[in-house]
Amino acid sequence: MTEAEQAIGTPDAGKAEEGAGTSAAAAAAGAGKKRRIGVLVAVAGFAYLLDLGSKLAVVAKLEHHAPVEVIGTWLQLEVIRNRGAAFGMGEAMTIVFTVIAAAVIVVIARLARKLYSLPWAIALGMLLGGAFGNLTDRVFRAPGHLQGAVVDFIAPAHFAVFNLADSAIVCGGFLIVILSFRGLDPDGTVHKD
Repeated sequence: MTEAEQAIGTPDAGKAEEGAGTSAAAAAAGAGKKRRIGVLVAVAGFAYLLDLGSKLAVVAKLEHHAPVEVIGTWLQLEVIRNRGAAFGMGEAMTIVFTVIAAAVIVVIARLARKLYSLPWAIALGMLLGGAFGNLTDRVFRAPGHLQGAVVDFIAPAHFAVFNLADSAIVCGGFLIVILSFRGLDPDGTVHKD
């Protein structure tokens, strides 16, 4: 396009300027997307490593020993192997929980392509790290073959024994509920119903 066409504002000039603005906006959105995916991966990695490290430590130091009182009998550390879900439910369906954890990971990976929201990145990162933590147990711990028992060790009085992966999943899920009620979508848009 010539300078004269740009000066008099021909339709081609408007389209060129519009295209340049669109590509700049797309580039800015792409940069934001990378940052949000980075946050998701960092949070997931932190949650996963914290869970894995805690499980390795408690299995090495506390398994086959009496519970350790942290706050009297209100909070103890006691290693148990859980083949089921929360509260020991569904122990005969271990492989189903393995498939569910794998499906959660796939869904989060698909959502990550459209992830522009920092709070959503944090929430999904917690879910992803927790899912990977428990999936690692299901794949690599005895008896194996996707039916391994999850190591649980945080034992509050009158409640289920759980681990840090479970905590990350619950916190991530709670944050997602709050974000959904506030109308914030993973792509960063806000909608009002």
